[in-house]
Amino acid sequence: MNLRSLVSLTALGALWGASFLFIRVAVPQWGPLALIEARCLLAGAALWLVLRALHHERPTWRQQGSVRHYLTLGALSGALPFTLIAAAELRLPASLAATLNATTPLFALLIGASRGQERLTARRGVGVFLGVGGVAVLVGLSPVRPDAPLLLAVAASLLAALCYGLGGVYAARHFSTVPPTAVAAGQQLAAAALLLPLLPFAPPPELPGARSTWSVLALALPCTALGFALFYRIVAAHGPATALTVTFLVPAFGVLWGALLLDELLTPSMLVGLAAVLASVVLVTRRPGTTVTDMTSEAEGPSAVASNPVAIPTARDVPFRSTRIPRSTHRKR
Repeated sequence: MNLRSLVSLTALGALWGASFLFIRVAVPQWGPLALIEARCLLAGAALWLVLRALHHERPTWRQQGSVRHYLTLGALSGALPFTLIAAAELRLPASLAATLNATTPLFALLIGASRGQERLTARRGVGVFLGVGGVAVLVGLSPVRPDAPLLLAVAASLLAALCYGLGGVYAARHFSTVPPTAVAAGQQLAAAALLLPLLPFAPPPELPGARSTWSVLALALPCTALGFALFYRIVAAHGPATALTVTFLVPAFGVLWGALLLDELLTPSMLVGLAAVLASVVLVTRRPGTTVTDMTSEAEGPSAVASNPVAIPTARDVPFRSTRIPRSTHRKR
């Protein structure tokens, strides 16, 4: 990986790590549903406009079953996990939420093993137990008092990670031949469509101020839309295995931004828990004899969901491609 790509990967980790910060700032005034509706709608519209401007393939809704598939993926990889994370951050610090989200590859492994698609080896078993231990350390020794609301928030974060794992399996099965950026745009727009009917039942609890509104814009545009653009650029240049090493950067940046910008308390136990969770991800996703940047264990299969707020699906043995629509098809004859 050259310096330019390394900078892009670091920027991607910083953006996706910052998304937890923006959620933490905006969710008290917007509420989980309104916040995620705005995020998905703005990000999906931005991605759609970029695809159209570049004359790349956009999500197709007319093919049989495509609407149902996009709605299912939008629920599993967008509406449900995004809303669960936002609800959890009403109680959790951004740094803790970002670290809990790093358990996504662990859930993806367990899902694959239950379907007979993955082998739960001794090394991977140790990784799962290490991840569970890291979560226990984070929750038990966190700076927030471990009461019932905190435990519910932790459960919501872990359920969001499970949803990402399920979304990755579903995407690998139904979107293997669709360009990833088109899948991302369709996923975000489908999530927005699913959440829209629920808004009257859960409106923003108060009138959002300027700070929370800017946070929503930052969450939707730089963190989600621009983040996807950076991710797919890295995928195109180096493949999904290298791009998915962002898994290790997102929680680190989440902890960093929370401590620097929100004055969240950073304790030694949190660092121990973070290290345990990241080590577990290495054990689960790394094949024997490979380095971290060469990991391919599930980078192109059901576990192809980076521990980030936007579930990244890429199908096994289907290389990244960006389909350009001929300009002539856009002209009136």
